Amino acid sequence: MKDYILSHSEPEPEYLHQLWRATHLHTLHGHMVSGHLQGRLLKMLVEMIKPRNVLEIGTFSGYSALCIAEGLENIASTIADAHLWTFDINDEMEDFTRKWLENSPYNHRISFLVGDAVTEAPKLGIDFDLIFLDSDKRSYVETYEAVLPLLKNGAFLIADNTLWDGHVTDPNYDRDHQTQGIRRFNDHVAADPRTEQVILPLRDGLTLMRKVEGLEKRKD
Repeated sequence: MKDYILSHSEPEPEYLHQLWRATHLHTLHGHMVSGHLQGRLLKMLVEMIKPRNVLEIGTFSGYSALCIAEGLENIASTIADAHLWTFDINDEMEDFTRKWLENSPYNHRISFLVGDAVTEAPKLGIDFDLIFLDSDKRSYVETYEAVLPLLKNGAFLIADNTLWDGHVTDPNYDRDHQTQGIRRFNDHVAADPRTEQVILPLRDGLTLMRKVEGLEKRKD
């Protein structure tokens, strides 16, 4: 089924495929890279939402950042200054990631910053139209609470890995700290009247949220 889905989706650009391969060959956690299907979805969501300012929390090797930036480039005819700020707290990946971002066709759309987005993103003084959260799962709730004030009303937040390979419903992972963090996040968001949300069972789970601060969610 996976092969069928990929063969009937937009092809993965060659540069991104090369990055995907390099990530698996030269990093310890290649499985963390977004990959073909999720990358094409991120690009399309950007083209649909048409954000001017995007924040990514968790750059890793830069694959998802390049997909987001590709979408920003494709909406440049209507939003010429569309831009992505992407943060990663792990400086050990910086040399690898920066090379791939700087050599890409979308480098001018990306600001790659090494540091903790929780403390550093508010210093940018920017209201964001879209936030992509893909950082430490154990602190997803705290990160969500820190960046939600940076998101415009009516804007969107996307969180990755929210099904955590099915571990969120598996009692064998009850003592796993990352699984606990994802469960806590999913429960927190589901009970939060400031957002609407839907979990997509794509890859490792992707939650789409829309900020509707001040409005009560419908209880059907």
